[in-house]
This record gives sequence, C-alpha cells and structure tokens, in this order.
Amino acid sequence: MTTRMNLLAGFTLIELLVVMAILGVLAAAVLPLGESLLAAQKERELREALWQIRSALDEYKKAVDRGVVERSTESGFPPNLDTLVTGVRDQKNIGSGGQIYFLRQLPRDPFADPSIPAAASWQLRSYASPVERPAPGADVFDVHSSSTALGLDGTAHAKW
Repeated sequence: MTTRMNLLAGFTLIELLVVMAILGVLAAAVLPLGESLLAAQKERELREALWQIRSALDEYKKAVDRGVVERSTESGFPPNLDTLVTGVRDQKNIGSGGQIYFLRQLPRDPFADPSIPAAASWQLRSYASPVERPAPGADVFDVHSSSTALGLDGTAHAKW
C-alpha cells in the first residue's frame, strides 16, 4: 500500500510537459499585447508633446501680435524651438528686464533617438513651407514627429 501511495504522490513527465506547453502559449499571447501597450504609451507621449509645443508656438505668436514680444521673424513665429524655453524679453516691461517663457522644458519626440537633443528630435515646418512638403526655414510654425513608423490607428506619426 505504501508503494502505491508513493506512485500517486508526484507528477508525471507528461503532465509537466502539458503545463509547460500551456504556459508557453500564454506567454506568446501576452507578448504582442505588451508591445502594443508600449506603443500606445509612446503615442500618448507624442500627442502630449505635440500639444505642448504647438500651444507654446501659438502663445508666442499671440505675444508678438500683442507687442509683448519683439518680432524676430517676418511671420511672428519663433526662430527656433529653444527660444520657447530660453525665453524672450518682455517688451511691455523693458525697464524691469523681464523675460517671458513659453515652455519650462522642451519635450522630446518619444520615437526619436534618445541620444540627440530634444530640439533636434522634431521635424520642423516654417510658415513659408507648404503643407504637402513641410520644411524648416527662418521660423518654426509647426513640428512633426521624426518617426517614419505608423501609429496604431494606421496613420504615420509624421502626419500627426
């Protein structure tokens, strides 16, 4: 009777192989989900960064139009992205030496190489360039992702 109980106390090799196969199938199913979640997180970061930069560009242009900021380009948009962070002189309060800042920190393109500076991670569009062929120029009218990949919704990140 004791030998019969010893035989029933453990797992067979077949049972262990079946459990390992099930775990393998589950892991293979979860891996693409994890990749999709990572891509979705980067896309959320891209949307947020684009919103922050574009809002700062609009605020800069409004400040130029109100005469608070000196017009440094013909269009009234900043000459580069770093200007939004380093600030510009407040023309309404020249005596106080005040600066106006539009961003605390320049967000970076989450799909760009992390070794390059944040300002270089974006594709720039000047006011003079057409929508179909965005190109940098004397000012920064808009920014786009430097990524050539497609988003989860099927549109190119560079078109956002």
